[in-house]
Parts: sequence; C-alpha cells; structure tokens
Amino acid sequence: MNGIFSALVVPFDEHGEIIEKGLREVVRHNIDVQQIDGLYVNGSTGENFLMNTEQKKQVFRIVQEESQGAITLIAQIGSLDIYEAIDLGIYARDLGYDSLSAVTPYYYPFSFEEIKNYYLTLVKETNHKMIIYSIPALTGVHMNMNQFDELLQEEQIIGVKYTAGDFFLLERLRQRYPNKMIFSGFDEMLIHGTVSGVDGAIGSTYNVNGRKARRIFELAQEGNVAEAYQLQHETNDLIESLLDIGIYQAIKGILREQGVQAGLCKAPLTPRHNVDTTTMQQLIKKHQL
Repeated sequence: MNGIFSALVVPFDEHGEIIEKGLREVVRHNIDVQQIDGLYVNGSTGENFLMNTEQKKQVFRIVQEESQGAITLIAQIGSLDIYEAIDLGIYARDLGYDSLSAVTPYYYPFSFEEIKNYYLTLVKETNHKMIIYSIPALTGVHMNMNQFDELLQEEQIIGVKYTAGDFFLLERLRQRYPNKMIFSGFDEMLIHGTVSGVDGAIGSTYNVNGRKARRIFELAQEGNVAEAYQLQHETNDLIESLLDIGIYQAIKGILREQGVQAGLCKAPLTPRHNVDTTTMQQLIKKHQL
C-alpha cells in the first residue's frame, strides 16, 4: 500500500446529486491516464463533509465497482457522528476497501483521550485497518509524538496521512515507526515528504497531475533531488494557478477540458468559477497535463 494516491474528486450536478457516469469517468481517468497506485475516497477533495450518508455510500460503491481491484482503495470515513463513521466503515470494509481512514474529530475542543477513544472505537467496531488523517490546519488538532505513540501502538492503526508542515515531527515518526505507513498529504511539499521517507502521497492535484507527481516521488527516492526539485517547482506553479481559480473548481475544469464529465462542486462551495476554456487549455498545454 504505497505510491501515488489521488484524493478523488466527485462530480455533482446543479442540484448537488452525484453524477454516476461522471464519477466512473474520473475513476477511469485516474487509473488509465494518471496511472495512480490508489484512490483516497471521500476525503476533503471529494467534498465529503458536504454529503449525506447515502451519498457517501454511493461514492464508495461506484468507485469499488469501477476500479475492479486494479488499484488500492482507502475509504475516508471520519465524521463528527461516530455512529455514521462506524456505519460507513463497515460498509466500505464489506465492499473490499483495503483500509479505512478517518480525519481527527474537529470543531469542538476534543481532548486527546476523546480523540484516542474515537479511533479505538472505529477500529474495534469495524475490525479493519485504519490510517489516521492528520490535517491540523483544518481541524485545529495538533498531535505530538507522545500522542501519535499511543495511537500507533494499536496494531490495526497502520499509519498516518500526514498533512502538516512540521517536518521534524515527520522525521521522528518515520524513524520510530519504520513499519507503519506514512503518506504525505501536501502536494506542494511532495519532494520534502519523499526525502523524509514517506511511503507514498495522497493529493488533490494528482487527479490531473499524477504522472508528474510519480516522477517527483521516484526521482527523490533515487536520490536525484535536483531534478525532482525542478519538477516540484513546475508543479507548484500549477498549484498556484489552481488555487487562484479555486482548487476543486479548477481541477474539475481541467478534467472537463480533457473530456471527463467532472461536474460541479456542491453548495455552499461555488459550483463553478467563471474561467474561460482558453485559460484551462493553456494550463493543460503549459503543464503537459
């Protein structure tokens, strides 16, 4: 369970319903064109926190059907409703997902004991492997080494999706847990994570830039840091352009230009920014997407 994973985008129509045909096309694009190793399903990029439980299950089912065991699948089930998370975890496990993942509880000022109990409950009730999703910039949850120690001692907690800029903590995690999976979560810091010894990376932009991300990953692993840095510079130029437009809207806009029915974003996100086709085509040409 390593390599480049796309945090899967989900196409919605103007009423906020999932476009099944479009979702299947996005999955196929990731597998056939971007040649990713796996999909991280129902994460932030998939607008998970804007969906109801049935929509989340619909996404899990469609992705599993379309991928047909060709790639590794990780199901993000995190929710403030722990009973929903358990339900989703059992559902994804029974579909054959390779692992579960769950974002740390957010919004309320949870104690670490509450966070720890959340993960241990999910592992116990789903009886499946778990990857912690640590993204402190969005959740406000900053776990230290001792707290990670307490969680990673659990056998079925197999690793961390590490979306943070503290590379000292990342290095300490890697050194102490050589047999746990660590995924880099910041696309713009892929080279830094790879040099720090991560097992793979999970990112939004890999839906359209997965092949270049793989090249950065492989070059850095091989010790060709200067060449990898050049590709990271080029990638970050792309990321800046996508952020200026709106990251999810821009990724979907590029996919549409490439013939993939990527749909709209789900309200209250702006469904689609008014960026002309020419701009998108120029990005595709400039960055060889």
